[in-house]
Amino acid sequence: MKQIIFISHATPDDNDFTIWLASRLELLGYEVWIDKNGLLGGEKFWETIDGVIRYQAVKFLLVYSKNIFQKDNKGNPIAGKLKDGVYKEFSFAESIGKQNNINDFIIMINIDASNYNLFIGADRLNQIPFYENWANGFKQLERKLQKDNVLKTKQKSKTDFGSWFEQQFVTNNGITSKSELYYTNWWAINKLPDYLFLYQFQSLEQASIIAKQFSDYPISKITNYLSSFEERKEFAINQDGNSFTIKPQNIFKIKVTDVLIGFGSSSFPTHRDSENHFKKLLKEVFHKIMKNRGMFWYEMSNKRLAYYYTPANLNSFKTKFQYPFRKNNKFKTKNLLGKHKSIGKWHYAISVKPILSPFLAFSLKSHITFTTDGFNVLKNEKNETDSNKIHSQRRAKGKRMFNEEWRDLFLAFIDALKKEDRIEIALSSNYTLEMPATSQIYWADFGYFDPKDKTRQGLLSVYEFEGENSEDND
Repeated sequence: MKQIIFISHATPDDNDFTIWLASRLELLGYEVWIDKNGLLGGEKFWETIDGVIRYQAVKFLLVYSKNIFQKDNKGNPIAGKLKDGVYKEFSFAESIGKQNNINDFIIMINIDASNYNLFIGADRLNQIPFYENWANGFKQLERKLQKDNVLKTKQKSKTDFGSWFEQQFVTNNGITSKSELYYTNWWAINKLPDYLFLYQFQSLEQASIIAKQFSDYPISKITNYLSSFEERKEFAINQDGNSFTIKPQNIFKIKVTDVLIGFGSSSFPTHRDSENHFKKLLKEVFHKIMKNRGMFWYEMSNKRLAYYYTPANLNSFKTKFQYPFRKNNKFKTKNLLGKHKSIGKWHYAISVKPILSPFLAFSLKSHITFTTDGFNVLKNEKNETDSNKIHSQRRAKGKRMFNEEWRDLFLAFIDALKKEDRIEIALSSNYTLEMPATSQIYWADFGYFDPKDKTRQGLLSVYEFEGENSEDND
């Protein structure tokens, strides 16, 4: 019975994505075949490929990108002219699909938003978009495989690709016994005020006006409720040149420790209500830290904000930082933004999600974004954030960045937030929060071998950036 998923792709340009896709399919229990010799720089064995497609393949996945096409003298892809290897595999798969009358035998995986008609017949094939978000594209592919009743193997780890992957890349890079320092993406909040205050107002309009004008300390809004660490019995506002005060209908005083530990209540605010307001307020705390530091930001498709430095709030594109527990006191220098091709500037950016466990912290996610002038992100003809263009440039830039690079950018970003060697923000009239100058770290009695060869590192690197489009489940 046919049960192999054959993946055709451009080598070596799309190796990263192909290994990512194959490994994810393997984890679900599907049997996958890819040209392993091509991944390692060897020759294709056409008899083997013929046999797999002809007798064993239940699906033929073509990784569809500009890389599958021949290039002109300037290095630009030539529409209509597939690379020889890709053309042979695709045309043979097309004939097998027709010969056996298999519906949707060929599925194209579009990873770079290439036009759907770049070769004859491409626009008639089922194409799944992976270019906005690999995770979302994979979910759509999984649903398609389930709908078409593609069988899974019983022994997930013993398939052809899985065995090869383990032998070539896992066995020789195993866990070693050594003391090693690990960095997390958690920016710990070591202490907060004792109480959180929820203010209920008569209308959403009232709450919105106060939230907009109350700039002394962080404040957040959910419908007609405001939350703050500052205790107030009334709020002074100015509207149409007139100053007056508004008193909340109700004020709820909640212990922060109760929010973290949990409490029982059948009336408002329940623990869930308090937790939601608390997390929203922490987002505003982070936003105010960024705003006070002169950051620029933009809204991603998941509604989170991504914050980045500009030439205006860094003395130079470079920033200095130190590794914790380093024997010498040497600083390391890192660029947090720089020139990118003819487009403008690239920027390292951060988005945030507050977490309450395993401890109270800001969970930070790394991103790369691009601006035309060092300040404003790329826009399309509708003057909207050009997510597609940013995404394609992110892939190009990200392929040259590995684990150590991301770690150093992350550490440099936090360190550069310091003013007079401190990162602090007033949360209320009697409380100032001081944040650490590095992320949460911990020591372990084991480590792993991280290959230094960039070719092998690039082969195994994954640039999913799921945070750009994934839902925020706060």
